[in-house]
Amino acid sequence: MGKVVLVTGAARQLGGRFVRRIQRDPEVERVIAVDAVTPPHRLGSAEFVRADIRQSGIARVLAENAVDTVVHLAVTGGAATGAGSGSYATVKETNVIGTMQLLGACQKSPTVRRLVVKSSTSVYGGTSRDPAVFTETTQPKSLPAAGFAKDAVEVEGYVRGFARRRPDVAVCVLRFANILGPFADSALAEYFSMPLIPTVLGYDPRLQFVHEDDVLEVLKLAAQEPRRGGGTLNSGTSGTFNIAGDGVLLLSQCARRLGRPTVPLLLPAVTWVGSALRAVGATDFSPEQIRLLTHGRVVQTSQMREVLGFEPMYTTAETFADFTRSRGSGLLPPERVGRAVDRVAGLLNVEAGTEAVAEGAKR
Repeated sequence: MGKVVLVTGAARQLGGRFVRRIQRDPEVERVIAVDAVTPPHRLGSAEFVRADIRQSGIARVLAENAVDTVVHLAVTGGAATGAGSGSYATVKETNVIGTMQLLGACQKSPTVRRLVVKSSTSVYGGTSRDPAVFTETTQPKSLPAAGFAKDAVEVEGYVRGFARRRPDVAVCVLRFANILGPFADSALAEYFSMPLIPTVLGYDPRLQFVHEDDVLEVLKLAAQEPRRGGGTLNSGTSGTFNIAGDGVLLLSQCARRLGRPTVPLLLPAVTWVGSALRAVGATDFSPEQIRLLTHGRVVQTSQMREVLGFEPMYTTAETFADFTRSRGSGLLPPERVGRAVDRVAGLLNVEAGTEAVAEGAKR
């Protein structure tokens, strides 16, 4: 008998693609796709079950299908297409309450042997006091106070508790950097698709991306049976892992490659613009995203390679290039944007140098 895999969040683009991808695994016999709404996309030969993971009925789904592998992708920063209410309260309930119900069902299930949870590098927060590079054991200087980042922190706490109560279940938590690609539907993808890109004056953050194709592959790897050696489970596909493409890009480099001019604003103005954009539904320009676009975030991925055994196909730059091709050219040719940015930077450096000389003369 092959494995029976249950996937939550099947109505989202990423969830639907993973459902279709995992069906091609020869070790998998059945795939149970779960969501509170009917997916707008095809799910292949998977069995779709309309169920709200916030309700106790998810335990019955696990029991009736003798599920042995659970891939929890319903931890997200926004509502699925066609999901009706996209209010933050609904999303938070699905993230936190839904995870609690799902873990409770997994704890009672005698057949569940593997749990994979989609998380985010946003759990590290983002402040000026943070280290240049985060590892999986880095403690944030200040925990996220709200938004998806706070949800992810709470979810990981519940998952750690579950792992202690069910040591026989192999648990893998994947902390993804910002996911981009031709089909990306995240808030950051919407931000980069704007004709004018608002930025925080005086900051040029370092960013990391992971390609959505790599996300599918590492999820598939994490859902596979742990290797056995010496009679014990090998931890190769268990634990917590940062997942990101090699290298980093500055926000200014991203704008150049998109051919979209930036609009540097003081931080209070960026916050106001973000609130206005959210109010009109243009994009989810949340305080969490503003912190990312102020301080940036870079994570170390050595554990991903050495322990999990995963090598991304795309670097950060290649991921962004693939995303850029899918979005088309911006208002200006990238070369023209680059020259303009260089001229402004040159003027600012000259002005700063002049001020320094004048200050030295006064002394």
